[in-house]
Amino acid sequence: MRLIGRIFGGLFLLVILAVAGAAMWFWFTPVGINNYVNKATIELAIDSPELLTGLGMIDNTPLDFHSGKLADYTKAQDDKSIAKLKKGRAGLDKYGPDGLEGQELLTYKITAWFLDDIIRQSEYEYGGYRVVQNSGPFVDLPQFLTDTHVIKNEKSVKRYISRIEEFGRVMGEVKARVEDDRDHGVVPPDFIIEKSIGVMEAFIEGGASENPLVTTMPAKLDEIGLSDDKKADYMAQIEAAVETHVIPGYEAMIALYEEMLPGASHDAGIWRIPDGDKIYANALKSNTTTDMTADEIHNVGLSEVARIEQEMDAILVAEGYTEGSVTDRVKALMAAPEQNYPNTDEGRQQMLDYLVELNEEVMAKAPDFFVTLPDQPLEIVRVPVYSQDSAPGGYYNQAAIDGSRPGRFYINLKNTTDNPRWTLPTLLYHEAAPGHHFQISVSQKMKNVPLLRTLSPFSAYTEGWALYAERLASQDMGMYDDDPLGDLGRLQAEMFRAVRLVVDTGMHAKKWSREEAIAYMIEKTGNTEDEVTREIERYVVWPGQATAYKTGQLAILDIRAKAEAELGDKFSLRDFNEMILINGAMPLDILRDVADDWIAEQKA
Repeated sequence: MRLIGRIFGGLFLLVILAVAGAAMWFWFTPVGINNYVNKATIELAIDSPELLTGLGMIDNTPLDFHSGKLADYTKAQDDKSIAKLKKGRAGLDKYGPDGLEGQELLTYKITAWFLDDIIRQSEYEYGGYRVVQNSGPFVDLPQFLTDTHVIKNEKSVKRYISRIEEFGRVMGEVKARVEDDRDHGVVPPDFIIEKSIGVMEAFIEGGASENPLVTTMPAKLDEIGLSDDKKADYMAQIEAAVETHVIPGYEAMIALYEEMLPGASHDAGIWRIPDGDKIYANALKSNTTTDMTADEIHNVGLSEVARIEQEMDAILVAEGYTEGSVTDRVKALMAAPEQNYPNTDEGRQQMLDYLVELNEEVMAKAPDFFVTLPDQPLEIVRVPVYSQDSAPGGYYNQAAIDGSRPGRFYINLKNTTDNPRWTLPTLLYHEAAPGHHFQISVSQKMKNVPLLRTLSPFSAYTEGWALYAERLASQDMGMYDDDPLGDLGRLQAEMFRAVRLVVDTGMHAKKWSREEAIAYMIEKTGNTEDEVTREIERYVVWPGQATAYKTGQLAILDIRAKAEAELGDKFSLRDFNEMILINGAMPLDILRDVADDWIAEQKA
C-alpha cells in the first residue's frame, strides 16, 4: 500500500516553493501552526506527481515539474516518507497545543491525530496486499492516466507518453515489493489472486491497439486541434509505449501471481498474515477514529441489522408485500421488470438521465437545509468499462480546486439490474448531493486553515456524513414523501452498511470465511450474489474500511440528538449541518468536542 497515497487525496498550491529571495526564510522557519502544517504537507506530497495532478492546480503551468512523471514505489521511498512523517510530527509539538485556541487549536488536534495514526500503521511494513482486484497501481494508474491527466496541448501529450513509459517502471517496482512481501509471509488469499489476475488480463486483452490508454486518446487529440499527421504520429508513439512498457509489466505480474497461486490459502481475514491481529486493531482505529474493539463493532452491527430489518418489513407490508422473509420480498422487488432499466446502452443512458433529474430535485431543496452550497459542478458518469468488474456500485471523485475538473459521481453500469430504480435515489444522495459532493466541496472552501484541513482523510467522518445525508434526505428533506419504495432503498442501503460491521469484523477478527460472509450479506440485504461478492472481496483487501460508514453515521446522529435535547427550540438543523461540515473532516472524538462548543455558543 502506498503510504503517501493513503495520506493525501490531493494538495493545494505549490506556489510557496517559488517564493524567492528574502522571503525564503519563511519556508525554513514557518511562523504559526498553519504555515508549519502547510510546509509539512508539501514536503510529504511533493514526492507524488499523481497527487499533484489529482489536484489540478499547476499542471501545464510554468510550475509544472511533475506531469510527465509517476511516483517512486520502492521500499527506499516508503522509508523516506516515514522518516518525513516522524520529523513532521515531532516538529508539530513546537507549535502547540499550549497557547493555541479556536481554529489553530483544532488544527493542532486534527494534524496530531492524523500523523500519529499514519505512524502507528507504518510500524507494520508488511501490513497488507499491494496488488489486488480493485486498487493499487495496476488498477488505479490506468484510470488516473485516462481520466485525470489533462490533455490540453502538445506538451501535455508528450508528458502523457512519458507517464506511460514511467508506468512500466512503476510496475517493476511494485512487483519487487510483492516478491518481498511473499518472502515475509504476506500472500493474498487465493480468490483475491485469481480475481486480480482476471482484472489484469482483461486490461491487456486485445493488445496495445485495443488498450484504453490508446483508445481514449483520439478524441482528446481532436479537441486540441492537431493536424492529421501529428495526430497519427502521437497515436503511433502512444501505442508503441503501451506495447513496450505497459503490457510486459502486466504480463510479468500475472506470471508472478500464477506462480504464487498454488501456495496461497483460502482464508479471508487479515489475521492470516504475521501480526494480523495488531494490524486489524490499528485499521479499526484508523477507519473509525475511535477506540472501539472488534467485538463492540460486531455487536453494534448485529443490533442495527435487527432494527433496520423491522423498519424494512413495515414498509413492505404497507406496500402489500407480505409473503416471505424481508430478504425474499426485497429480492422479488430487485428482480421486478418494471423496477429495472434495460441492460443496454439505451437503458444505461436512461438511468444516468434519471440520476441527473434526482440531483436537480435535491439541489432545489438544499438551500433550506444548508448554509454553504458547493460551487463546483457535478457530473454523473459510468464507471469505466475496463474496471467495472471489480468496482463498487458507485463512488465519488472530488472536483479540482481550480475548477478544471468537476466533481464526478461514478455509477457501475455493468449490469443495470444491480441498481433497480428504487435503489438509485439513495445512491445519489450518498455519493453526490447532499453526501460526498457537498461535504468535500464545502471543505475545499475553508479559509485561514492549512491545506490538510481542506482535504478529507478521515473515513469515519466522510462516509459517516454520506450515510447521515441519506437519512437527512428521507427524514428531513422529504425526498421520499411520495416514494415509499425509494425509502425502502434507503433502508436497504443502511442495512448494507450495518451488515458491513458484522462481516468485516467477522472475517478479520472472528475468522469467518469468504463464503460465510457472502451468505450472511445476501441473507440480510437481498443484493445480488455478484454485487455482494465484489463487496466482500473489497473488505478482504481493505480491512476495517467498511466499518467507517455506520460508525460515523451513528456518531453524527448521536451528536445531533444531544444538540436537539440541549437546545430545544433554539436548535436549527440548517446551522447544525453547517457546523458539522464547515470545519472539514476530523476524528469523531474531536468532532464531539467541536459540537459541544457549538452547543454552548447557541445557548449563549
